[in-house]
Amino acid sequence: MEFSELIRERYSCKKYDGRQISKEQLNEILEAGRVAPTAKNLQEQHIYVVQSEEGLAKIDKITPCRYGAPTVLVVAFDKNNVFVYPGEKRDSGVEDASIVATHLMLAAKNAGVESCWLNFFDPDAAAKELGLPENEEVLMLLDLGFAAEGQGPLANHGSRKELSATVSYM
Repeated sequence: MEFSELIRERYSCKKYDGRQISKEQLNEILEAGRVAPTAKNLQEQHIYVVQSEEGLAKIDKITPCRYGAPTVLVVAFDKNNVFVYPGEKRDSGVEDASIVATHLMLAAKNAGVESCWLNFFDPDAAAKELGLPENEEVLMLLDLGFAAEGQGPLANHGSRKELSATVSYM
């Protein structure tokens, strides 16, 4: 699929049919996250693959938004291994993990897998429930699977503001 087509067709799937994605699809998605750029190439991301019944039950405890996905990627980052920007008000943790997550999401579509970016959860509760190390912060969860029959993008999916409403030249 052409990249411009992929980014237009990708949508947040809200109901999965329960079929598991293949190991090859999962590896293609994870590889896209691995090669994503990070500040100073620190690669502070850590991706947790949740597919077991026990793991998915933990995901269901922290968010109502799994939508029946058989695989959930937990995207976290090592908050002790980030680049601190000049002025020391921001660091690279959230932005690097967001870049990684975006690569994962787009690679999923490219691999024929639907996804949904989830941030409707308490990151601290998620880290605790999943038993993650204290130095890691959870950025987001990424549902992965195949859309249930009749599912598709929301009716307003193709509705976008004109470029002139979102871009200014200085």
